[in-house]
Amino acid sequence: MTTLPSKFCKTLLQISSVLVIAASANILASDKNVSTSDKAAIMQSTPPTTAGQVTFHNYRDYPYSQWSFHNIGGPMHVLSIPRAGPVRLLNNKPRQELAELKLNDHHEQLKDVETIFAENDTDALVVLRGDDIVLERYYNGMNRHSQHIWFSATKSLVSTAFGILVEQGKVKLSDSPADHIPELKGSGFERTTIQNILNHSSAIDFHETYTDLSSDFFTRYAPAMNMAWLPGAQDVRPTETDTFGIHDFLSNFIRPDTALEPGDAFDYNSSNADVLGWLISRISGMPLQDFLHQHIWSKLGAEHDALIVVDRALMPIATGGMTTSARDAALFGQMILNRGRVDNQQIIPGSWVDATLNISPKDKQKMQANKKYKHTSWIAYHNMWWLLDETKGEYAAVGIHGQVIYINRSADIVVVFMSSQAVASAAKSPKFPSKLLAAQAIAKHLSR
Repeated sequence: MTTLPSKFCKTLLQISSVLVIAASANILASDKNVSTSDKAAIMQSTPPTTAGQVTFHNYRDYPYSQWSFHNIGGPMHVLSIPRAGPVRLLNNKPRQELAELKLNDHHEQLKDVETIFAENDTDALVVLRGDDIVLERYYNGMNRHSQHIWFSATKSLVSTAFGILVEQGKVKLSDSPADHIPELKGSGFERTTIQNILNHSSAIDFHETYTDLSSDFFTRYAPAMNMAWLPGAQDVRPTETDTFGIHDFLSNFIRPDTALEPGDAFDYNSSNADVLGWLISRISGMPLQDFLHQHIWSKLGAEHDALIVVDRALMPIATGGMTTSARDAALFGQMILNRGRVDNQQIIPGSWVDATLNISPKDKQKMQANKKYKHTSWIAYHNMWWLLDETKGEYAAVGIHGQVIYINRSADIVVVFMSSQAVASAAKSPKFPSKLLAAQAIAKHLSR
């Protein structure tokens, strides 16, 4: 038998992947043509009907996502981040007036909070003030114990954990990532600083897209993450590609954007958070999931173990893999609201939590200069958090398809909503802004 050279095999694999992109787009489009009756039947029978079958191919397609996002261990591979210690007891103190609050939604239509969340593909809603749950709703088969993927809200958790290493003096924000990870020497990450990584201002020649199926994001990065389907991508062996897992992709593929200087422009890019997760593991000497367990999840009083999605190499996805119940996500938000404290224990340095709100005029200018976000309500992006008003301490962790952990210090509340919006990007989704407006209306009401 004649054996083809490995380089030639790789080339064939890449070409074949690109050739099927158009076909994949057609299949993805056909998956979305689901009738109203089929929506109710998704994963409901044993076995599921063909129309109601969730797969790795369609798990991010609406309405299949209404099941898969809170059953992510089905289509994805996951690792556990165990809880520990006593469960933090939360009081059910519903305030019906919050559900009945009226506001103009994103389309300038007067609606109440209840209607806004119910109509806009919400899966879970929790409003936490102190130890009181003042509003809680579940949709699409979710309940208090269901675990929903955070997607990119995970970035804010990972940046929070990174602050522990900064406080310990083990790393400086002025360092290059390559100072700690030699594999990144020669990559686009060598010339930037960790602070630029945290702010998505790393000036790398790689761009995030959720719509261009022929992009490097879909043909290389997403298969390495094992979060997007391509024919045969899950069956590729490490010897058959130079981007088997996320870490291969970061070190072997990403190059600098020579038209930009690090720190000059805000360009949201998930690979930055994967570098941050790699830094945590390399500097601490612990797998990321163990670091998150030891320093955060075991100390929150969480009700459930968390899960984290892994890449093709079975490494945790720092940029978007965290999966928890809505209540447990709210406990993480409450810890941030309390400047890193849980009861009398300082989990995260208060100075690191406060640093997120310490933004500069340049941070605001960079947000305004980015065409994707110029007309949104975000004023800046700092330390992997989205800022709305630094003077009120109003900011959020945000993930695609509508995942939010909203924090408002002036109102002393945390609002968590998890969603299965059809449109991934918050900036382009017609359903995301109304829910954010509703969270802000709740905060305004409770701050009186």
